Amino acid sequence: MSLRARITAPEPAADGRESGHLVPVYRAKLLEEIDLAEMSALAASERRTRLERVLGHIISREGPVLSTAERDRLIRRVVDEALGLGVLEPLLEDPSITEIMVNGPDQIFIERAGRVEPVPVRFASNEQLMQTIERIVSTVNRRVDESNPMVDARLPSGERVNVIIPPLALNGATLTIRRFPRAYTLTELIGMGTLDEQMLMLLSALVRAKFNVVVSGPTGSGKTTLLNALSGLIPEGERIITVEDAAELQLQQAHVIRLESRPPNVEGKGRITIRDLVRNSLRMRPDRIIVGEVRGGETLDMLQAMSTGHDGSLATVHANSAEDALMRLQTLASMSEVKVPYEALRDQINSAVDCVIQLTRQADGSRRVAEVALLDSHGHEDYRLATVSRFEALPVDADRIVRGGFRRFPVPERVADRLRLAGESVPPAFGVAAFPAELTVREAGQR
Repeated sequence: MSLRARITAPEPAADGRESGHLVPVYRAKLLEEIDLAEMSALAASERRTRLERVLGHIISREGPVLSTAERDRLIRRVVDEALGLGVLEPLLEDPSITEIMVNGPDQIFIERAGRVEPVPVRFASNEQLMQTIERIVSTVNRRVDESNPMVDARLPSGERVNVIIPPLALNGATLTIRRFPRAYTLTELIGMGTLDEQMLMLLSALVRAKFNVVVSGPTGSGKTTLLNALSGLIPEGERIITVEDAAELQLQQAHVIRLESRPPNVEGKGRITIRDLVRNSLRMRPDRIIVGEVRGGETLDMLQAMSTGHDGSLATVHANSAEDALMRLQTLASMSEVKVPYEALRDQINSAVDCVIQLTRQADGSRRVAEVALLDSHGHEDYRLATVSRFEALPVDADRIVRGGFRRFPVPERVADRLRLAGESVPPAFGVAAFPAELTVREAGQR
């Protein structure tokens, strides 16, 4: 049976409750006969094969009478417990799963292809779930208990983990694992319908011409995936510094410095924030700075970097529209301990941000560039956005698949002139507007 079939098939004993009480017993017996530390030099597949073979001998020698299916299931669960995260191991092995959501011991959901669905696997008890959680947080020198009921961590393989336990979580311990995103190329994203070839030509020109780009969108809309793909357009030879909460970007250039924030240790000390890293990156002679996500006072430092010689920088922000992205940047920048008037922050954003790429996740789970908007405002003016591309969806058919196309609008003449000075050009499919077109330029916050 394939791995995916093993995960999704409604097996009668998939939650392991018929033989769940045997798992800790045989895990202890297995560890009596094998020292896992001595096997650390072996490849993961060889380590698993050897443990399964030894455990099979133990069960044959002294175990209860089990059917072949029950025996195989027990062996798999004991080895999963010994090597990793128990019932979650098969889910972590499935590359099609992008998120694992555990809502107490009896309820596990996954996200696959943008859709959330339940899976027929369960933890045998709340104690087993807590043991799994403690195993995760201990790998990053953290603890979770009633005095510290919320923890963010990252697995050695890159997955981001959030834990919240009672008394804050009323349904029992809650565990959310976000998979390390695969690096897609822009060509692959075109094949997935995220953008089209004409948009790729325009974005390529903007990145090469060192426009400062903000990728905006709600959670799970593919911001990091697009940011990673856009970074591939940066020419070789430039010094790139990435700043992230959890290192996900996978840049292919030769000269890349990767910085990652650090949470406090068990004593509550040693925290290094995104803001600390952004400030430090300015002393490292960057050509471009890429911030995985701005979410606080570091936004002001990022804006200052963008407007003081670090053109071509990239960042992401959580927002539901291009206008909201600008307003949110202004709000986040105001969270800095440096008290800057709100109007001055608007002027800073007008000077720093050149382009907002708005992403959305459609009803069928697909992710698309909903809008590409260029800032056409200056200095003390209110935000003014020029939409150059917009996805227009068609009515949904019975198959519930979202279809549509990308509509293009002229690029403001000021932007076209800047592209020409950088040796780039506006793709013919867009054209150039000598004056802002009424349908494509709008005041932020007004439709």
